[in-house]
Amino acid sequence: MDFRTEIHIEPQSRLIDYSSPVMFIGSCFSDEIAAKMKDGFFPVLSNPAGVVYNPVSVSSALRSLISGKTYTVEDLWFHNGKWLSFAHYTDFSHHDKDSCLEKINRVACEAAGFLKTAGFLFITFGTAWIYRRADTGDPVSNCHKIPASFFHRELLSVSSVVSEWKELLRELYTGYPDLNICFTVSPVRHWKDGAHGNQISKSVLFLAIAELQKIFPDAGYFPSYELLMDDLRDYRFYARDMLHPSDSATDYIWEKFSGAFIESSAMKLCKEISEISKARRHRITSRSKSEIGSFADKMLEKIDKIESKEPLVDLSSLREYFLSVK
Repeated sequence: MDFRTEIHIEPQSRLIDYSSPVMFIGSCFSDEIAAKMKDGFFPVLSNPAGVVYNPVSVSSALRSLISGKTYTVEDLWFHNGKWLSFAHYTDFSHHDKDSCLEKINRVACEAAGFLKTAGFLFITFGTAWIYRRADTGDPVSNCHKIPASFFHRELLSVSSVVSEWKELLRELYTGYPDLNICFTVSPVRHWKDGAHGNQISKSVLFLAIAELQKIFPDAGYFPSYELLMDDLRDYRFYARDMLHPSDSATDYIWEKFSGAFIESSAMKLCKEISEISKARRHRITSRSKSEIGSFADKMLEKIDKIESKEPLVDLSSLREYFLSVK
């Protein structure tokens, strides 16, 4: 007997290997999966404007890359001793406006170049709720803890999301014809909206993606939300806040993702490299210099073997680390 409703995902027609740059953009779940690929040293870039949750802000972040937008001081806001951008996450904020702009424009320039080479773009929507500045009506990606009276909050409609993304997808498919685009909905529940409010919000996202797939049949979909809600379906797969996926749940979703999107030999190599990445993060407790040196030599030998098998993989940063601890 089957005691759970497991979701089986067929491998895609085009698969990721080490020659396929991959961009992730959207909610924090994008960063979770991107981190798994970064551990395996795939060519990956995630959230060049920081975490963005709603479809309009995700669209704006992509449009800024496509247009090559350069941000100026007019795009910044000063609050509580820091310069910030309403189009960017708090990581970009700085007490010095020039430092703030330098980071924003440097990362944007790198991301725009990366997008031109990317073979895959994974887009994660988190919520259909959006905040707009009360003075201008402009949407914001992050409120930066500015008082709520500065914003208006609204629920996006299915038609507004479709309208926004219909034009953007046309631009992407025209300007980047080799790009594979795939949507997903974040499995993280936005509990501040309440159980019913969260479901309404997620429903808008599901319906909008379904409509966009009718217009663009090549656009893919990965069921990350469904894997947590309908496949795992147990509170032991949640973090302590009971809202975010636990580490084991993230590992399970990553297993499903990699099985569907990553070429098998590349995935085998990814696992080998991930073990070395894990070893690099491991805190060395031995006081014996010979033991540390022996461990480092084993890792360096593995690095040599991997680089000889896959010339596209550059493990120089790992090599430098293990040489430094010998």
